[in-house]
Amino acid sequence: MSLTSDPPIDPSAGTADGPPAEKAVGKAADPGTDYGELTVVPARHPWRWVAVAVTAVLVAQFINGLVTNPGWEWDVFAQFFSAPIILKAVWLTLQLTVYGTVLGFALGIVLAFMRLSASPFLRTVAYGYIWAFRSIPLIVQLLFWFNLAYLYKELQFGIPFGPGFFTFDTMNLVGAVSAAVLGLALHQAAYAAEIVRGGVLAVGSGQLEAASALGIPKLRQLRRIVLPQAMRSILPNAANEIISLFKGTSIVSVMAIGELFYQVQVVYGRSGRVVPLLMVATAWYIILTTALSIIQYYVERHYAKGAVR
Repeated sequence: MSLTSDPPIDPSAGTADGPPAEKAVGKAADPGTDYGELTVVPARHPWRWVAVAVTAVLVAQFINGLVTNPGWEWDVFAQFFSAPIILKAVWLTLQLTVYGTVLGFALGIVLAFMRLSASPFLRTVAYGYIWAFRSIPLIVQLLFWFNLAYLYKELQFGIPFGPGFFTFDTMNLVGAVSAAVLGLALHQAAYAAEIVRGGVLAVGSGQLEAASALGIPKLRQLRRIVLPQAMRSILPNAANEIISLFKGTSIVSVMAIGELFYQVQVVYGRSGRVVPLLMVATAWYIILTTALSIIQYYVERHYAKGAVR
């Protein structure tokens, strides 16, 4: 008996436009059909192959220009790539990057938890710092710290609004490299704070509530529950900031600090070989950025244990 409201269909009955239903189905409905005899035709993507061909031609032309164009002066590039003055500049660039990253993220972590604090005063101070240092261009901050002695001849440490016990001369206290590190670190801290705060907020609040119910101390919750999970969100953005800081160290050349870009400028200013010296700087930036990306990959893989990808 049919359970639907449709009338039963007689298989032997034909239709007005064709043969009976069983015959209309044909070989496709036959249980004995051999599907191995069917020809499988892959989907064709002609425009994809056109795009591949055009891209390959452009890449080949670019490589051919690099090899055959004498304007690149690869002999000059090879001469200065490992020159002592360039290696020394690369080392100073790495130092600026490391100091700026360590100090910037240390302060950024403090600012992130100040923004997450229940205290309105701490949240306001942290937000004001982040707003100010993200609004002021980095070059302005660097020049400000470099000229700190113009505003403050000396710094005193003692009772607030009272007598001072220790006095420091700012002219000798903040040199060019110190001003560069200070400016890079304070600028980096504003961005690091938001990166860390976003990673912490990505951890579900229910886990902290469960940890509190089990009596786990706050510091242990942060170290064993929050940070291992937050690192999966923090690391990609943090790595981007570190790489940007590494390349952004070139801006300290305005303070006549002998980092990579400044030394390249000095050399091609004397020799007139602008393009090959710029390629020296470009090659070093690419090599070191690639190294940082490889480190990022392995650190991310370490913190991704047990995570679903």
